[in-house]
Amino acid sequence: MESDIINKIHALSVNKALPDNTPYKSISVNNIKSISDESGISRHKIEIASLEAEIIPERYVRNMKSLSCVDQISLLKSKVSIVGLGGLGGTVCEILARIGVGTLNLIDGDVFEESNLNRQVLSKESNVSTPKADAAKKRVSEINSSVSVFNHREYLNDQNASALIEKSDVVIDCLDSLSARFVLEKASKNAGCRFVSAAIAGNYGHITTIFPEDPGLKLIYGKAHNTPNKGAETSIGTLPHCVSLLASLECSETIKILLGKGALLRNKILLVDLSDNSFEIIILTDNV
Repeated sequence: MESDIINKIHALSVNKALPDNTPYKSISVNNIKSISDESGISRHKIEIASLEAEIIPERYVRNMKSLSCVDQISLLKSKVSIVGLGGLGGTVCEILARIGVGTLNLIDGDVFEESNLNRQVLSKESNVSTPKADAAKKRVSEINSSVSVFNHREYLNDQNASALIEKSDVVIDCLDSLSARFVLEKASKNAGCRFVSAAIAGNYGHITTIFPEDPGLKLIYGKAHNTPNKGAETSIGTLPHCVSLLASLECSETIKILLGKGALLRNKILLVDLSDNSFEIIILTDNV
């Protein structure tokens, strides 16, 4: 980064203190935008340069007691693909944009229906029948204009999967189709991507994390050709609080992968039953 940009970042920074009185140097969203507009350098890169100088973009300051400047830079340098932009995917977009994942690749060929309004945070009465991918891109840009967003108004399939997720650090499965889930897993493994998969039905949900060398989804569903296209949500519905919880868990796994910190649900499945508040982790073994 050019020295005059660094000097400008320092000149526009201000001294502040966290609620516990820890001092820090801050730079505002508007000043990030101003430097970017004047220099032609992306807001994304200006934020990284600020953090490298230990000047915290104010939008991330409440991350800083749990994350370091190095951690925040790692998130800003990461690319995550979110496949499926309905209930799970919309909330995943919201969280990852707010925490500061630098590049979000958003994939869904569907449009909103009125039945989505009970749980899909991107849906609203005024955008029924409009593309989910467009709403996701718009929402991310409204939350965090420093995030680079690529949206694809197409359904993932065997032919396009590899191209759609290329160069991703993590791929997040927010699909409602079991057959598409297996396609996405295969493409993620072929691309060397880490893969986070969740599913919900009524008050129930599960989540797992799969690395390219892991057995993966067959330990949950059996072999791909033996699975139905849709899961239990077709018979017991999808409730918003369960959607939000499982989406948050997907984000938690993704952030741990990107930062290389914390225990993962790798070769494990977390089963959630909100009807009796039970959470159970089961070790997955390859007996298929």
